[in-house]
Amino acid sequence: MVAGKLDFGSMADFPGVLNGGANQKAGKRSIFISVLSGSVRGSGSGSGSGNGNGNGNGIVVPADSPLQSIADLEGKTISVPFASTSHGMLLRAIAAQGWDPERDVNIVTQSPEVAGPALQTHKIDAHADFVPFAELFPYRGFARKIYDSSQADAPTLHGTLVEKDYAQKYPEVVIAYLRAVIEANRLLTAEPEKYSELIARVTGIEPEVDYLFHSPLGLQTRDLTWKPEYRKAVQTSFDTLKLLKRADGDLNANAFIDDCYLRAAFRAEHLDYDAALRNYAQTPLVANDALTGKPIAKTDRVAQIWVRGEQKVRSYVSPEKAVQQIGKLESQGKQVRAFYAQDRESGIKLLGNQAWFARNSDGQLNAFLLKDRAQAWVTQHGGQVLDFAAARQPTALANR
Repeated sequence: MVAGKLDFGSMADFPGVLNGGANQKAGKRSIFISVLSGSVRGSGSGSGSGNGNGNGNGIVVPADSPLQSIADLEGKTISVPFASTSHGMLLRAIAAQGWDPERDVNIVTQSPEVAGPALQTHKIDAHADFVPFAELFPYRGFARKIYDSSQADAPTLHGTLVEKDYAQKYPEVVIAYLRAVIEANRLLTAEPEKYSELIARVTGIEPEVDYLFHSPLGLQTRDLTWKPEYRKAVQTSFDTLKLLKRADGDLNANAFIDDCYLRAAFRAEHLDYDAALRNYAQTPLVANDALTGKPIAKTDRVAQIWVRGEQKVRSYVSPEKAVQQIGKLESQGKQVRAFYAQDRESGIKLLGNQAWFARNSDGQLNAFLLKDRAQAWVTQHGGQVLDFAAARQPTALANR
């Protein structure tokens, strides 16, 4: 974009800020015109409200690692793509532990393509990365997620930038692009399974991982509006990069962000921008329970199964009902492509086979990303902590 080879670019907040700074140095200006996906709290609400959503930043360890949470990473080697959104997340997470990033951990720079093999050969203890790698590596079976960016409670986003001169010269093109994004979001919301398959063909990322992000109650919202938290995130990104000596000069987020074209696109689509700006909800789930056929009213314990050969993902009112059905489906010779559960506290969507479960005395299962959160639930409510394999055992379903 700085070289004039591109007019538009879509990227996360940290690269976006680098784009703005590089353009300024070159005597030009780019503007951030819309959010594409993100979370005002990192990747989940972390509040127990069940309103989690996210940007996909996270930390993973080898699948057979004894490490269970970020508290276990003191003195360990952690790789991360430097000057990325996930680098900022990692630094915030380390600061929250009260650690010195120069002394208490060994941070090295690695791209996800390098980090994947490094995890498999145990050359690193952990890897921090952005969408979709904190979910993709666990889905592929060689890593396990131990930290989600919701725990840092820091807004993150991806968005679109355009060269300011181009936008001023061709506002109709910028508005048309944004109207196309709005239409794409409509299509994706209506048929998430279909478009997860399409995204997979284009990107090589498995459909089951794409669905984890873009489905109802998924890790990302497709909210385009410039919420105050996102404006703050852009400024924080610049300030962090400046602290890392990866950026210099000054950048004013509110001057860098320009939502006039997005507002025009909303008007053209007969949508209320200000109403969307106030809306913080996840992409809603409108589904019937696969067992009873009744509408699912409460989604805090929803679980889903994607069966190979079926066009639509099955939804269930609870993890225990879904886990029970997994066994039945397999006994019928059907292949389960993916099992999803919502984290009981944060509400973020999980790969169920990677989750920890707290089983109450009545057989109720509650899913958690982290083992220590499942243990905290059991300490408060009683029961026992189970991994997915144990949760599948008949004894774990007794007295349900």
